[in-house]
Amino acid sequence: MNTGRSGNKGSVALVGAGPGDPELITLKALRLLESAEVVVYDNLVGIQILDLIPQSAERIYVGKKAGHHTLPQEEISQLLLRLAQSGKQVVRLKGGDPFVFGRGGEEMEVLQAAGICVSIVPGITAALGAAASCGFPLTHREHAQSCVFVTGHLKDHSVDLDWPALARGGQTLVFYMGITGLSIISSELMKHGLSGQTPAAFVYKATLPDERFVVTTLAELAVTGRLERIRPPALVVIGSVLSLARADVSPVLQAA
Repeated sequence: MNTGRSGNKGSVALVGAGPGDPELITLKALRLLESAEVVVYDNLVGIQILDLIPQSAERIYVGKKAGHHTLPQEEISQLLLRLAQSGKQVVRLKGGDPFVFGRGGEEMEVLQAAGICVSIVPGITAALGAAASCGFPLTHREHAQSCVFVTGHLKDHSVDLDWPALARGGQTLVFYMGITGLSIISSELMKHGLSGQTPAAFVYKATLPDERFVVTTLAELAVTGRLERIRPPALVVIGSVLSLARADVSPVLQAA
């Protein structure tokens, strides 16, 4: 997808690197990486993906971890703008998909407003990678007729969500960036009618060799997270589709 005006010599491609497995990156993403002059990349981009960047390209790390940002989002957008205005062919490389909680939309707005040519290359978002790797479907006619991707915290770090809508049955919930709000997520969903026995799981580093898949229940979500020392950037998945996960996936904790 190409958006914006092409009057500038420089350009920016917002590229999804996928969930980490280098074989899951798209051919278009690989082609753009191979021709990039500058690659601005995030913390969640896998090491093996970074190995695909040519030696000739300048690398700029702007990763964000919980409680620590190399650069604020506004400065990242301005960095991309300056690089493009200087005539560079820039790849903004993001873990997962740039338009699924990747702030790609914010960066696109800044660049388009300045007349920079922007292209968007989708990537496999973490939820899709986790489902495929751990063997559970996100939708299923007997379990979930919809799937909702939810941010675990808003811009001001609150967890103020539409809990009645999220607590409805017949859907799968996938929380991104939800590890610090486990108690709130669990209590609010149960308060609004979702059973405490609803299957829940953590997926850490989906598709990578050190992936962890930890199964529990909604009622035990916060306790399990603490006991298993779950850390960001783990996903939180809630829904009965988890009962279909492959038996050979390990390690798995079945909550008491």
